[in-house]
Amino acid sequence: MRENIPAAKGGGRQVAEQKPRIRHVCIYCGSSSGADPVFEEAATELGRRLAQAGISLVYGGGDVGLMGAVARAVLGAGGHVTGIIPDFLRRRENMIEEAQELVVVRDMHTRKRMMFDRADAFVALPGGIGTLEELVEQMTWSQLGRHRKPILLLDVRGFWRPLVTLLDHMRAEGFIRPGLDLTYLVTDRVEKVLPMLDHAFTQPPTEEEEALIQERF
Repeated sequence: MRENIPAAKGGGRQVAEQKPRIRHVCIYCGSSSGADPVFEEAATELGRRLAQAGISLVYGGGDVGLMGAVARAVLGAGGHVTGIIPDFLRRRENMIEEAQELVVVRDMHTRKRMMFDRADAFVALPGGIGTLEELVEQMTWSQLGRHRKPILLLDVRGFWRPLVTLLDHMRAEGFIRPGLDLTYLVTDRVEKVLPMLDHAFTQPPTEEEEALIQERF
């Protein structure tokens, strides 16, 4: 994920190391708009901010609910959208035709793996059981040292607070052990999402983190 610009040869001026930057964000969110209009407002604002920052959207490919809202906002602001959708959901989630890149895959497992491969970071907006499953899978992979890509919960109207409470409960009861803790970000403000992801993305692993990964595997 990190890019280094080599120093100029022949005694020329050295070029500073280029700061790594997020180029693709995967968003998990509902195929419903939810009961409160504030959910769709947040999805729309986040999509617009992604496009304005030159960050492309990777998502589930649908044109309904919050999925459709965030994708249309990215496209409306001149941004790039990659939609990845299983063949059996093309009609149910009304595959968005305007996206610059649409990938139809055979099953959910392929979809999730491809979304992971295409993304530099993950954001969870409000959603249902499918959104929760995708989010928790990324948390699990991160916990097991399989990736260090930032994971952020956009806690619109306190939507993710029960999950955070449950995770705290798991930790208190000894089911999330020291050295296997979860790494995730939480904010209730859309304008903080990209700065928080950028900060987390540019932080190298500590020696302790590297040692724990080596110890586990």
